[in-house]
Amino acid sequence: MRTASSIGKSLVDSVQGIVLIAVLACFGFAQLANAQNVLQQRIDASGPGDTLLVPAGTYQGNILIQKRAALIGSEGAILRGDGQGSVVTITADSCLLRGFTIEHSGVMLMNEDAAILLRSSGNMIESNRLQDMLFGIYLLRSHGNVIRDNKITGRRDREVGERGSGIHIYDSHHNRLIRNTITFARDGFYIQNANHTWIEDNEVSNLRYGLHYMYADSNTFLRNTFSDNVAGAAIMYSRGIVMRKNSFIHNRGFASYGILFQDCHEMIADSNIVADNVVGMFFEASTNNLFRHNVVAQNNVALQMFANSTSNVFTENNFVDNLSPLTIVGKATGSIWNAGGRGNYWSTYDGYDLDHDGIGDVPMKIENVFNYLEGRQPNLRLYLYSPASQALAATTKAFPIIDINHETDNRPLMRPVPMRFSTTPRTSVTDNRDNGVPRKALFLGISFLGGFVLLAAAWKRRNQETL
Repeated sequence: MRTASSIGKSLVDSVQGIVLIAVLACFGFAQLANAQNVLQQRIDASGPGDTLLVPAGTYQGNILIQKRAALIGSEGAILRGDGQGSVVTITADSCLLRGFTIEHSGVMLMNEDAAILLRSSGNMIESNRLQDMLFGIYLLRSHGNVIRDNKITGRRDREVGERGSGIHIYDSHHNRLIRNTITFARDGFYIQNANHTWIEDNEVSNLRYGLHYMYADSNTFLRNTFSDNVAGAAIMYSRGIVMRKNSFIHNRGFASYGILFQDCHEMIADSNIVADNVVGMFFEASTNNLFRHNVVAQNNVALQMFANSTSNVFTENNFVDNLSPLTIVGKATGSIWNAGGRGNYWSTYDGYDLDHDGIGDVPMKIENVFNYLEGRQPNLRLYLYSPASQALAATTKAFPIIDINHETDNRPLMRPVPMRFSTTPRTSVTDNRDNGVPRKALFLGISFLGGFVLLAAAWKRRNQETL
C-alpha cells in the first residue's frame, strides 16, 4: 500500500510537471511573439530607404510597413499572419517586398483581408509565394506598382464564393502585373475602376473568371494564359481594352465562356487563341470592337451574340472546327464580317474560288440549323454530337428551307490566315520543382494548338479542292 507521504509526493510532482509544461508553453509563445516583434522592431527602427535582409525562419503575426523600405527574404523566410486582417500591410510609397512565403490571412471579404494589402504607390512586389489567404494581393487606391513573378494559391477547400481574388485592384491606376501564377482563387485578376493596367505573361487556372474587368478603361493584356476556369475572361462595362496573343483554353462547365463581353466598347482583340470552350466568345450590349487574326477553334459555339451587340468588325480570323459558328439572341447583330476586302476563314465553308484570288466567290452564311432548333427545343442538345445533327446541317446547306439569320461573310478566305504565337515558355523565379513540367507542357501545347488547327484546316481545304 502507498503511504500518505508517497501519495503527497506524487501530487507535488504532478503539479510541478504541469507548471513546467505551462512555463515551456509560455516560453514558446514568447519566442514566437519575440520573432514577430524583432522583425517589426527592425522595420520601425530602420531609416527611410533602408534595406532589411530577413533570414530564414517563421515570423508570426501581421506586419505593417509605414516608411519606405526594402524587405528581402532569404530562402525559407515565412511571414505567417495571426489569422485576422492582412498579413503584410504597406502604407508607405516606393517599398520592395521580395522572396517571402506569406500565409494565413484573415477571412473577412469586407475587410480586404489579404496576404499583401497595398495602400500606397510605386511599390514592387516580386518573387513571393502566397498561400492560405483570402485575397492574394489587394491594391486599394494604389498606383504605379509592379507586381511580378509571384505564385498565388487560394484556399482550395473553400467554395469559390468564399474566396478572394488572386490580385484585386480597386480605384488604382497605371499598375503592371507580370509573370504571376494564380490558382484556386475566386477570380484571377479583379480590376474595378482601374485604368491603364498592363497585364503580361501570367498563368491563371482553376477558378471562376481568369480576368474580370469592371468599369476599367484603356487596359492592355498580352500573352496571358487562362485555362480550366468557368470563364477565361469577363470584360464588363469597359472601353479601350487591348488584348493580344492571349490563350483562353478549356474553360468548360455550366455557362462557360472563353471570353465574355458585357457592355464593352472600342476594344481590339488581335492574335488570340480561343479554343475548346463551351462558348468561344459571348457578346451583350458590346459595340464598335475589332477582332482580327484570332483563332477560334473547337468550341461548342464559336460566337454567341445578343442583337444589341452591333458594329463589331471581324476580319482575318480563323474559325476552325466549331460545332456551331454563331448563335444569335434576337434576329440580327449588325456585325461586320469583313474589312479591307478580306473576310474570315471558316473551316465549314464549301464554296469555290474560280479567279484564284484567295477570296471565296460565294458568300459564307454564318449559321447552323441544328443550333437554331436546339434553341427552341433544349432537349435536342442530347444529339449535339450525333451523325443526325451533322446530316441536318449538310442537308440545310443543299436545301435552305429554314430562314435562320442573315449574317453573311461576303469575302470568306479560302485558306487560313498564318498566325504567329510565341513558343517560349516563361521562366518563373518561384519554385518550379512541383509544376515546371506541366507549365512548360501547357505553353507548348497552346503554341502548337494554333498551328495544328490551321494545318488541319488547310489539309481539309486541299482535299476539297482536289475532288
